[in-house]
Amino acid sequence: MIYLLITSLVWAFSFGLIKGGLAGLPSSAVAFIRLAVALAVFAPFLRARALRTADAARLLVTGAVQYGLMYVAYIHAFQYLKAYEVALFTVFTPIYVTAINDLFERRLCPASLWAVLLAVAGGLVIEYQQISSPELWRGFLLMQAANLCFAFGQIFYRRTMARLPSQPTDLQVFGLLYLGAALTAALAAAGTDWIALTVTPRQAGVLLYLGIVASGLGFFLWNIGARRVRAGTLAVFNNLKIPLGIFVSVLFFGEAADWPRLLGGGALMTLALVINERKKR
Repeated sequence: MIYLLITSLVWAFSFGLIKGGLAGLPSSAVAFIRLAVALAVFAPFLRARALRTADAARLLVTGAVQYGLMYVAYIHAFQYLKAYEVALFTVFTPIYVTAINDLFERRLCPASLWAVLLAVAGGLVIEYQQISSPELWRGFLLMQAANLCFAFGQIFYRRTMARLPSQPTDLQVFGLLYLGAALTAALAAAGTDWIALTVTPRQAGVLLYLGIVASGLGFFLWNIGARRVRAGTLAVFNNLKIPLGIFVSVLFFGEAADWPRLLGGGALMTLALVINERKKR
């Protein structure tokens, strides 16, 4: 559990850093740089020879989806949303985790649909003044794509690691996840004009911090924690970063928020999580 708590605290500051520190940089380039840095950190620990080809491929796919596709959509969403809105719209992740796990287990419960509808209603309460805004909807849809990718990766990683015959440690295989993620992000960033790309020293520092700490160590600790707790605890920690992220974005990065609507919408989203948790029990 301590791994999930540490990662949640680290990620709470990432929303504001991306929005305030990396403005003007292409989102696909930011995603690739972060993941390339994370790959460089974990590549020396990789022990891929102990894995079967099929298992190595599953880990590459896990990283490509959970981190590569997720980051491309997630960072692009900052062009349309405030940092606290990005944090808020991650509320759907544990619901997606439940739904994807149900699909793998070949079972489905209507309670999951009700939980999703309540979570959507909570988002509408908070942002009803912007419902007609194309920017809000683009950002919202991008965040749902990111949430789905991250949820899929958590479930797929747990299932993949549980079936490995050699039982390697997380540290020995995690480089494969970042390799798959970096390759995916590289394809998304293929159209970037790298020669014309200008990165300030401050932006370089933010990118290094995000790549080494938030992405590299953060995702590593998160997936270790995800394998060591029960599903209900994992769902709770999937959303702990939301109040932390909103708090940090408003108080530390100076973003404005309508607190009555934020609390009202948050209550509906909390109810959605309660329904989701009761369904799982």
